[in-house]
Amino acid sequence: MTLVAAALGLWRPAIYDGIVSEELIPGAFSQDLLSVAAALGLLYLAVTAHGNRVKRQIIALGLLGYLFYAYGIYVIERAYNGLYLVYMAVFTLAFWALVCAGAHIRRDLPQPALPKTVRLLSASGAILQPLIFYPLWIGMLLPLMRTGEQIDSLYSIFILDLCFIMPTFLILSVLAYRSHGTGLLLLPAIYVLGFTLIFSLAVGELVKPLFNATLNPGEFWPALGLSMLFLVLGILHLNKLRIDEAGMTAANGDNGAYKAERPA
Repeated sequence: MTLVAAALGLWRPAIYDGIVSEELIPGAFSQDLLSVAAALGLLYLAVTAHGNRVKRQIIALGLLGYLFYAYGIYVIERAYNGLYLVYMAVFTLAFWALVCAGAHIRRDLPQPALPKTVRLLSASGAILQPLIFYPLWIGMLLPLMRTGEQIDSLYSIFILDLCFIMPTFLILSVLAYRSHGTGLLLLPAIYVLGFTLIFSLAVGELVKPLFNATLNPGEFWPALGLSMLFLVLGILHLNKLRIDEAGMTAANGDNGAYKAERPA
């Protein structure tokens, strides 16, 4: 569904006319570009999935998180075109896929391992996001709260960031600092989400000339820099993450015997 909806948006950007502000059309175009890439990535991961390829599952969770955010924008911003029900379906399925994944994280799996330096670096990069964006977004909301003004677009960013994304960064960073298995496993997924999401903003600046607009370096370079930070931290974390996948297979095959053999 993502592949169809995003490809239609690329093929015919006019579907956003009247429902997306003219200055935001390049952003919608770039988001569709990244959504096509995310959809193809998820299809590849699904087709090639076998055994306990945990790192691939982590990447898939990050891409699902991106789809939750990207189509959450369309749903919350009331993008009432012919694809709106598809946007709702992608948003819903991505959300419940993430919920199901979280519910099936096995507490009795072998503890993942990550070198201390990498763990602290990765956790610090994650906690930096709420430290920056909570004050920034709340500072933008306070004047609106004082005046009661209702903005016409991009209010979804406040909802998704303050209610979902920043708490996720905060929780996973604290868990990673404490060497908790859930934090070590899932922190790279939020970096995948962050990279795809912020990189789409940088691409949005690059495609502006296609829509008779001018690239804004003041928005392009920070978006590119932050997306590269997410990419580097995610790759570093995943490359250094050590998971006993053989032990996981044993646990899935004979859970009782595996638990009996685990050291106290």
